[in-house]
Amino acid sequence: MGMFPITIRKRTINEPDIAFVQEIVFEHWHKGRTQISEILCRKWDWRQSNGRLKDMACREVLLTLERKGFIKLPPRKKGANNEKRNRSIPLVETHKTSLHGKPSQFPPVQLKPVRNTSLEPLYNSLIQEHHYLAYRQIVGNHLKYIAFIGEQPVACLGWGSPAWSVKSRDSLIGWDKATKENNLHLVINNTRFLILPWINIKFLASKILAMNAKRISEDWFNIYNHHVYLLETFVQKNRFQGTCYKAANWIRVGQTKGTAKRGHDHLFHGKIKDVYLYPLRKDFRKKLTG
Repeated sequence: MGMFPITIRKRTINEPDIAFVQEIVFEHWHKGRTQISEILCRKWDWRQSNGRLKDMACREVLLTLERKGFIKLPPRKKGANNEKRNRSIPLVETHKTSLHGKPSQFPPVQLKPVRNTSLEPLYNSLIQEHHYLAYRQIVGNHLKYIAFIGEQPVACLGWGSPAWSVKSRDSLIGWDKATKENNLHLVINNTRFLILPWINIKFLASKILAMNAKRISEDWFNIYNHHVYLLETFVQKNRFQGTCYKAANWIRVGQTKGTAKRGHDHLFHGKIKDVYLYPLRKDFRKKLTG
């Protein structure tokens, strides 16, 4: 087979690896794909810098090998687990007093990271109930925040892994494919931003974005053991103006193509989004291309 070696997600697969992988798959066939990718990850001792298993990358290796016809995987378990997980989000009761006015009329905003704390169910519930995209279980590295005024939650922000392919971002950074593969984890995406519908305080959204940008690299470091240097977000054009991002000095660098990747194909869905970026340091290019 002249096709080897193959590199998938920075892992080089040689011909002897195929037999090893297939053996693991057959041995644990009844456990399903998720468990198989975790087991394989442990066998390879394939980990992130913070010691967590690279099981999502491993899953991609398995899917790619199957697509190329080198291995066979067990069928997917019925019904995407995500759907089940997301439908059963318990709703959490909270203060819903409407707040209107200028920032000076209220106590200062407090921004709390809530992931793995007793406040996380409140975050999930608020996003599920009031965000137009609802709540989705985030796969991979992520952080969640709730902004409070006094005891009352006023906003939620979620951060996760960046998009793989964004032409305008990549050219602003000066990334080629190899450098991007090494450094993509140093960028994070603002996946959710919700000001609660009964809150109407001038400049609140841009103020919260600025507060979050100030602390996020440290917070990320505390969990994942590395800093981040650039924030990105996508604002759906036919829904939002991106006003609060502009007011918080994010830079609009371009648009998405309105396609989504399904396996190997790009399907057009027509939701064109503006791409906004926020560098966390002056030398962000150096950090991201180094």
